[in-house]
Amino acid sequence: MKAVVVFRIDRRSGVATYLQIVRQVEQALRMGALEEGDRLPTAAQVAASTKVNPNTTLKAYRELERMGLAEVRQGAGTFITRSLAQPQSGPGSPLRSALADWLDRARAEGLTGQDVTALFHAAFESAYPGEAPD
Repeated sequence: MKAVVVFRIDRRSGVATYLQIVRQVEQALRMGALEEGDRLPTAAQVAASTKVNPNTTLKAYRELERMGLAEVRQGAGTFITRSLAQPQSGPGSPLRSALADWLDRARAEGLTGQDVTALFHAAFESAYPGEAPD
């Protein structure tokens, strides 16, 4: 079992800290960085690395449990119970490789991260009307 998640908290984002943790776990599950059976860091470990109150992490883990993505095992920790990874989006997939190539081209043409994000949101709105990207 591996625990390959390092939480990054953006205190200026306007998004509740516990939701940032939930979304980062979901993202790690989609990308295959976390898999069924993996153990999440303890609330104390998250607090030490992010300066987040341990209760905030516990709230996030309870939300993940409510969503059916994790389970708390008394005395053992919090474990992932299912994956969100799609074969077409995992490491080495053609879609992911094409996206990496596109991002390399965008950077080479001088686009900043903010430019790419704006372009992505515009394209996403066009392809998925009415849905909001996470």
